[in-house]
This record gives sequence, structure tokens and C-alpha cells, in this order.
Amino acid sequence: MKAPIASYAITLADVSAAAGRIAPYVLRTPVIDSDVLRELTGRAVVFKCESMQRTGSFKIRGATNAVRSISEADASRGVVTHSSGNHALALATAAAERGMPAHVVMPENASPTKRTAVLRAGAQVVTCGNSGAEREAMAAEVQARTGATMVPPFDHPWVMAGQGTIALEILEQVPNAGTLVIPVGGGGMLAGMAIAARTLRPDIRIIGAEPELAGDAAESKRTGRRAPQRPPVTIADGLRTSLGELTFPVIRDLVDDVALVSEAEIIAAMRIIFTRARLVIEPSAAVGVAAILAGRVGGAMDLPTVCVLCGGNVDLANLPWSALPA
Repeated sequence: MKAPIASYAITLADVSAAAGRIAPYVLRTPVIDSDVLRELTGRAVVFKCESMQRTGSFKIRGATNAVRSISEADASRGVVTHSSGNHALALATAAAERGMPAHVVMPENASPTKRTAVLRAGAQVVTCGNSGAEREAMAAEVQARTGATMVPPFDHPWVMAGQGTIALEILEQVPNAGTLVIPVGGGGMLAGMAIAARTLRPDIRIIGAEPELAGDAAESKRTGRRAPQRPPVTIADGLRTSLGELTFPVIRDLVDDVALVSEAEIIAAMRIIFTRARLVIEPSAAVGVAAILAGRVGGAMDLPTVCVLCGGNVDLANLPWSALPA
């Protein structure tokens, strides 16, 4: 696997700068050995618990880096984005902490729990259709009307660099990590982490994890061409988007593989983490766990496999296995 080159949207220097910029505003999340996954798979697995991050997901990293990178002259006009939930909440929170307005375009099928949280954080919410094109078009309209700075959910250097700080923490917390397992939707986290991890540890194995029903990243990796978004139907609502123009080249070149998992495997993994690991995670965070449980990650079994639990924003009154037999 080749090392990062300067032609990508960000470098390790950008990730390191982001780490310093966001340090006062985000948590250094814990890593937890998973006795349950070791028992079930024979593999040494460590969870990087971004589900315990402020706003309940890793998205606060990229959002904070973006908000804190905006000039004073532009700050008064605020920020605008489109997001199904976690990035929306993160950006609304980061903007409020700097005293900036936030305009958030959310699709009709966004989780009601996440929509409520975004409103509570003080953002102005605009509803749009469910496709990526509809989201982007509405966000562009709001930007033109307000003059706000666009902060997309993944395909932006500020956002990618902020998410990449997760890798810096992992390599300090688990220096002998052999494999990283990282959920992928738009690819901001996977690409940002790949830039940092591949630069510092060229030998590390990097695996994306994706729902079969949103398998564009796996197809893009396999064909070398960026695939379009699949119908947004997977339970892992944070992973429904397609790869971005900036994230795709990084994933194409620096990620070893993208593992696919079924909806049933996602739900089963989420239930195991709830009931046996006693950790609250959302379906998107269960995708990496499902890939490990299904044996689709590969690599050394004895070196730690670090699985990023990317978020914990789940509607506890509507858990996906509640209608299933015990």
C-alpha cells in the first residue's frame, strides 16, 4: 500500500494542525478492550469509543475544525450544511460555541431524535428530499440566500482533517495496532484517518466497513471509479451517502479493503454490543463490529484490531430488534 502524497486534499500536517485546533472543544475518547469480540472471534479487538464523544459522534471533530478555521470576517454569516443528523448536530453545536448561526438542511427520512437534537442545539433546520442531489441543491440555495460558509458533512479538507485526528489518538493509545476498522459513508472519517495512519504507520491494515445496501464505497474501491449513491434505505442512516470527490482518491489508494455487511448482521452486532458490552451505539457504529464478527476484516489476529464506534445517537424507544423474537 503506497504512502500518502501531496496530491490528496489533506496531509498529516493538516491533521496535526486540526488536533491542536480542536483540543479545547472535543474529548479524547477512550479505547476499551472487547472481551466479547475476543470470545466470539478469537481476535484481539479494541473499541475506539467515539460514541462517547461530545454530541454523541465523531462528527464534532470535523465540525469544530471547520468552525474554528473560518475567518472573523465570515463568521457573522454563519455556516450551512446538509446532513442526516450527526454532522448537523455537531456543526450546530460548534457554531453555537463560537456564537455563529447554523443553517442545516436535513432529509425527510432523518431520524426524529436527531432532528430534535439539532433544533435544540439552536440551528435553523430546512427539510429536503432524501437523495444526495436534493440535499446538496437545497444547501446551495440556503448558502446563496444567507452568505453562510458551506461545511459539507465529509467532502471538505477541514472536515477530513478533523476526523483524521481519531487516528492520531488511536496510534498513541494502541501503538501496536495491526488493523483499523472504520465505518464508511461519505468517507470523511475513513479518508482522514487513512492519511494520518498510513503516513505514521505504512504497515497498518485499514479496512472500511459498509452496509451492503449502501455499497458504493466497496464498488468504488473494486472498480477504481467513484460509484453513485445507492437508495437510502439501510438502517445505518449515517452511512447512506456516496463517497466524495476528495475522499474517493484517498480510499482508492490508501485503504486495503471495504467489507460489506447485511442489515441482519448490523442489527445482530448492535444487539451484542448493547447487551454484552453494555455500550450504547447506533447502527452505523455497529457496521464495523458486524464486519469483524463475520470474519471479513482479515489481517493478524493477535495484533489489536481497533474498531471505531463512530456514534451513539440512537432512539432507545425504537431499537431495531425490539420487534424481533428474543
